Amino acid sequence: MYIIKCNDGENFSQRALTRYSKLEIDPSAGILNYGQGLLESLKAQRTKDGRILLFRPEENALRMKMGADRLCMPSPSLEQFVDAVKQTVLANQHWVPPPGKGSLYIRPLLIGSGPVLLMGPAPEYTFLVYASPVGNLHKMSMKLVIQDKSHRATPGGTGGIKSITNYSPIFKPISEAKSTGFSDILFLDAATGKFIEEASSCNVFTVKGNVISTPALQDTILPGITRKSIIDIALSFKYQVEECQLMVEDVMDADEVFCTGTAVGVTPVGSVTYQGKRCEYKTGAGTVTERLRARLAAIQTGTAEDNLGWTLTLNQA
Repeated sequence: MYIIKCNDGENFSQRALTRYSKLEIDPSAGILNYGQGLLESLKAQRTKDGRILLFRPEENALRMKMGADRLCMPSPSLEQFVDAVKQTVLANQHWVPPPGKGSLYIRPLLIGSGPVLLMGPAPEYTFLVYASPVGNLHKMSMKLVIQDKSHRATPGGTGGIKSITNYSPIFKPISEAKSTGFSDILFLDAATGKFIEEASSCNVFTVKGNVISTPALQDTILPGITRKSIIDIALSFKYQVEECQLMVEDVMDADEVFCTGTAVGVTPVGSVTYQGKRCEYKTGAGTVTERLRARLAAIQTGTAEDNLGWTLTLNQA
């Protein structure tokens, strides 16, 4: 894993690759006491000719910087972030699965590691990157339920950044949904309870005819990198893309629904249930979702030419 530290008000400088191991951390560290931390996620893919590709790592770097500004933390520069990811993947390249068998999941973390008993920013910060091989996730379509009792994010909060504190508060509703047969929850906005925002860790899209819609970005919705890429691909295919306030009725009336994210990629939604009513959607061959998924996957795995400069090759075949 890759690890660097800096004091508050300074820049990250020294870098080090070290064996994956437990961290030694002060009990009064900012991350443990006040949740001052960010996470990112991206994947490395192995191509059929043996190359290893990263997908848009600079976007993760920029998103981490945005989150660090929000949480009063220094962040690594774009160059430091990308270099850290590259070094971590190259040091673990034997763990990158063969083509079609999965990917190397990369987890950058930025945490307040210094001791701070009174509430406030930590005096020291740690940026680290580790990785683990994963199989192909979400092979089947998703079965979602719209939740109106709990919310993922609130206006003015941290829903628009990858704060570590965003995730555990929804463990309980997600566990309850899964215990009744659902894959995930579609959360509604906290202000009105009328508009779809996103699932627990992925953005959502609807398809109606030639129109592809997704909730407009605001401080309660994460600016997903897969989301951004799918919008560009959809526009290149001449679909009409709308970033809008997506109402529950829009989802229930859609031809197709799909989710996007690092973990899920582009995954079709088979059904959405709201207040006991279940709507089913087109999935599989011939759908808009599959066309978009296939194009993105081809770029990420090197089977299609990357005319957009989204991939970064780490080694030569």
